[in-house]
Amino acid sequence: MAMAAETHVFLEVRRQLQSALLIVGEPKEGGMPMDISVTPSSLQMKTPEGCTEVWLPAEVRLVPSSSRGLQYVAGDGLHLRLEAQAKFSTKLISMFNQSSPTRGCCTFYCQSCGEVIIRDRKLLRVLPLPTENWGALVDEWCCHPDPFANKPLYPRENDCFIGDSFFLVNLRNDLWQPRPQVVPVAMHCLSSENHFKLKPKANTKVICKRCKVMVGESMSSETIKFYMTEMIIQPSERNFPIIPRSQFVQSIIAQCLTELSSARSTFRFIIQGHEGRTYILLWLLNSDSLVMESLGNPQSVKQFPLLEDVSKAGFGSAWDAVKVLYQPCIKNRNEMLASSWESDISVHSLTLPSATCLELLLILSRNTAVLPPSLRSMNSFRVRNCSFTRV
Repeated sequence: MAMAAETHVFLEVRRQLQSALLIVGEPKEGGMPMDISVTPSSLQMKTPEGCTEVWLPAEVRLVPSSSRGLQYVAGDGLHLRLEAQAKFSTKLISMFNQSSPTRGCCTFYCQSCGEVIIRDRKLLRVLPLPTENWGALVDEWCCHPDPFANKPLYPRENDCFIGDSFFLVNLRNDLWQPRPQVVPVAMHCLSSENHFKLKPKANTKVICKRCKVMVGESMSSETIKFYMTEMIIQPSERNFPIIPRSQFVQSIIAQCLTELSSARSTFRFIIQGHEGRTYILLWLLNSDSLVMESLGNPQSVKQFPLLEDVSKAGFGSAWDAVKVLYQPCIKNRNEMLASSWESDISVHSLTLPSATCLELLLILSRNTAVLPPSLRSMNSFRVRNCSFTRV
């Protein structure tokens, strides 16, 4: 069967709404007549040059008889809305399953280069940290002076506390003596055998020895904050697939936004660096999207084509995604809007290493460019679908 001219196909399915938006772009030659047929499991495009059939994932089914709203949008192509069913689960698999006790030993790896940061750490307790306003709640609950005043919640040995975007781990047995008592410390990985060197410096960065990436910060002489975007935590002696950096960062951010919006009913977020500077404003639109993107030729199909290895996912696969609006705040952009969000108690802040904030902004900007033009912005915000990856 001859192949039709290369045609861009974009499909977004909303699981909760049971609806789908299908966009079929014009062939690159332009002006070529095309006959489009939609079936529950595929999309067929016929031109004088030949025929191309794009198959949907097995978990996705369209209802062709429900098609409505057919229109041509300049720059995009044909827009069509249909009923759809998708059986994908939005539940993410976390390394730390709080519903069951943690068993065995874990190894902490630098996500950027794979260097072992902590080897064979046995975690007996993995506990979520309370919300940032827990201190104020204690004041309301207690009829006596706050017993937790000036006492930060730090993990003990064999504990791991989970924050919004970080882990707190106690490294009491992994640090050299003596420990500085007054001056904040910077910690540098010396080897892959849990050894960290303490140096009295003004900064508290935890740096991977191999790639020099900031993976966390020292909170005290015993407690380290590791950022989720910089670490892979796996049971010791288990092999795991290498996930491309941009795909990993997107997945972690998508998971954080989804969990926070569900737990705290907040949908606006500030992405700020570890130094306190605001880099991005994010507005979560939905977390039930399933997205498929194709160029019409099975040999050239890519979903989210700017992710390094998504072409390996195979023809006809799709991605769970969250849809976000975003505004960059670098180079003094959107200062007034950022100031307004920072003073709004309904807006939640996520802190990441500054380099990761810039990396995330680049990922958002690049991937917005691959959306159909009519879907790239809403009001003054830019639109982006952040994919989920099971990590």
